[in-house]
Amino acid sequence: MNGPVVNPSAAYNVNLRHLNVFLSVAAEGEISSAAESLYRVSSAVTRTISELEHSVGVTLFDRRPRGVLLNGFGTAVLERTKRIEIEFTALRDELSEKGVDRIKDPRSLFNVAFNGRRLAVIAGLADGHNMQAIARQFSITQPAVSLAVKEFEARLGTSLFHRSAKGVTPTQIGEIVAFRSKRVLAELRHVASDIAALQGTLVGQITVGALPLCRTLILPSAIAALVKRHPQLRVLTVESPYEALVASLRSGDIDVIVGALRPVKGSGDLQQEPLFVDRLSLIVRAGHPIATKKLSFKQLHEASWALSRQGSPARELFENAFRAAGQPCPFPAVETGDLALLRGLLQESDMMTAISAEQLHYEIKAGSLIELDFALTGTARDIGLAQRAGARASPGTLALMGEIRAVVGRHTPPASIVERAAR
Repeated sequence: MNGPVVNPSAAYNVNLRHLNVFLSVAAEGEISSAAESLYRVSSAVTRTISELEHSVGVTLFDRRPRGVLLNGFGTAVLERTKRIEIEFTALRDELSEKGVDRIKDPRSLFNVAFNGRRLAVIAGLADGHNMQAIARQFSITQPAVSLAVKEFEARLGTSLFHRSAKGVTPTQIGEIVAFRSKRVLAELRHVASDIAALQGTLVGQITVGALPLCRTLILPSAIAALVKRHPQLRVLTVESPYEALVASLRSGDIDVIVGALRPVKGSGDLQQEPLFVDRLSLIVRAGHPIATKKLSFKQLHEASWALSRQGSPARELFENAFRAAGQPCPFPAVETGDLALLRGLLQESDMMTAISAEQLHYEIKAGSLIELDFALTGTARDIGLAQRAGARASPGTLALMGEIRAVVGRHTPPASIVERAAR
């Protein structure tokens, strides 16, 4: 068989009922025993495994006179399928806690879900609230969307959505099902990538949550190196507030977040890897009158400031530095979260800002902006990678994280004023 054609939407067509049969055959080691446990005839089980192998593009078992044995591809698919079973088990338990107890065996959810497309429809409706839009997205009719939802609801014995003239909104049960559906889809998306990696090629899509600090140098350099080495990989970046990115990471919509790390709250379901420590720097244009002076807090109070918005992590660090020094915080003339606007303000005026020098790396390197020799103490923060704890990253995601580590290793972030003063 040829290798799989990897497309982000390929996961929608994976037949979950086939994976349920695959689990039994892998556990039993022979078709006849699996058929007995599934209450099916051996020929039907054999046909199902053949259809699954055709859909993923490789054989999953070595056929032997006394049974079947998983090969390397089968082992990779089994790992993903077991992770799907874990998600279905969690879904069964969560439904039971809410009084929805029709599902006794988590394996039955493979049949209820039917395929990845049905899960994607449920998840899409929970996010978008519009059946027509979901129908267009999946190139199906609106009645087909409605039927898929109704069949799912009938098998669970509960409603997933509230219907109204304005659209559909998920019930509490619908939100639980949508969350677990996204996690299952994340595993399905990686099946073909795992198989291709065993064949020596990295393919598939990587979705990266990109926080501001790493968007200027680290992430672009890493992505450029990655796609040069592996041209069949596709990288999608998502630029949103940290809380939104973490929610998407937990649901499986995002594979990894790159940027300033935060304290892990709750159940510890995030895994963080610090890569380096960054600090805020005071930045002005080259030739700024203040650049030649020995700075004091008095001069900083008299300056015109362009700062990040109130409540942002960088703004809080900036204000904490002043409070720690027993000084009132300067009141900014401009508040913005737009780096392009900030860059223009600095270069076209005598405004100054407090930001990571990483975010203005190229302007500082070119000499159009300069970092002032003034220590903002207490503004250190870890920069690194965040993943879902226990997640099995795709080969492409692992390769991207490797490139990010390599970029950090080659590019030592500019030494902060505090570090220079300590030497």
